[in-house]
Amino acid sequence: MDMLQIIDEGGTLVSPDLLPGDETLLALYRAMRRIRHFDERAVVLHRQGRMGVYPPYGGMEASQAGTTFALTHDDWLLPTYRDTGAALTYGLPIAQVVLYWRTSPHGWAMPEGLKVLPFYIPIATQYPHAVGCALAERMQGRSNVAMAFIGDGGSSEGDFHEALNFAGALSAPCVFILQNNGWAISVPTSAQTKAVNLSKRADGYGIPGVRVDGNDIVAVYHATREAVERARRGEGPTLIETVTYRVKPHTVSDDPGRYRTEDLTKEWLTKDPVVRLRAFLTSRGTWSDEHEAALVQEITDEFEAAVLEADSYGEPTPSEIVDHVFATPTPALSEQRALLLEEYGA
Repeated sequence: MDMLQIIDEGGTLVSPDLLPGDETLLALYRAMRRIRHFDERAVVLHRQGRMGVYPPYGGMEASQAGTTFALTHDDWLLPTYRDTGAALTYGLPIAQVVLYWRTSPHGWAMPEGLKVLPFYIPIATQYPHAVGCALAERMQGRSNVAMAFIGDGGSSEGDFHEALNFAGALSAPCVFILQNNGWAISVPTSAQTKAVNLSKRADGYGIPGVRVDGNDIVAVYHATREAVERARRGEGPTLIETVTYRVKPHTVSDDPGRYRTEDLTKEWLTKDPVVRLRAFLTSRGTWSDEHEAALVQEITDEFEAAVLEADSYGEPTPSEIVDHVFATPTPALSEQRALLLEEYGA
């Protein structure tokens, strides 16, 4: 099979032997619907001047929720700037995410006990970091894994290849997620590589590569869970390519109409991951309009409460820009902080 799929675009079951139980299906749907609500409201907050530049992930919810859902809170999550949905699914509080994308220092430090690293803006740097996190866990006698994300554009970076080679050679317990969403900002995947199946890049490093329908959350979860379990057993890393599409702009300041027609976007909208799973659940009698209304109300209330919490924080002071760089400040940072305090005050 070239690409793993369990539920097709029309919501029809095509691989019944791989279907999880209803409890898991409902939890996957809730996770997807919840992060879609955040993504939609985040764009509104930006338009209201209440959030900074934000990279939407609309249309990629299955790729982000389905992968992260396979982790435990003892594992590591290393997201890119477009993986807010993955971090929310993992447990990062909504209020902190809002503060982060407001560029407030109050949102920079990750919560104690939650093994998630800040959103990466440099392309592909999180892949080698994931290998380090995974090897550190193994050296301490634990069976935890590290999951890192990258886009199709990032797979052309040196860090991507170095990390796969490093992880493969040392059998690091890593799960590498390659979200092939069709675009590296304004560059289509076809313009940056002749490779069609990016998961085959794993072959060069002697590790498994899996290609999955990135808009089928059930297939994404199935493939990721197998990779996580494999890593946990000490059998090394896996590269998972989730084939999806960036239906939203690169960021809220981007105009995709300048570099692509919307015909392909409209085609991908018919493969909407949220609509797909809802159609399947409805056909099984496990979801209804009443269930949907109750869920929307729940996640709306959660989001609004989180925004109020984010609004309760005061304006950051200039010196706070250096407070979350190292646990123990270096001499240079201490000097910089003192200079900021001297010039701007506390």
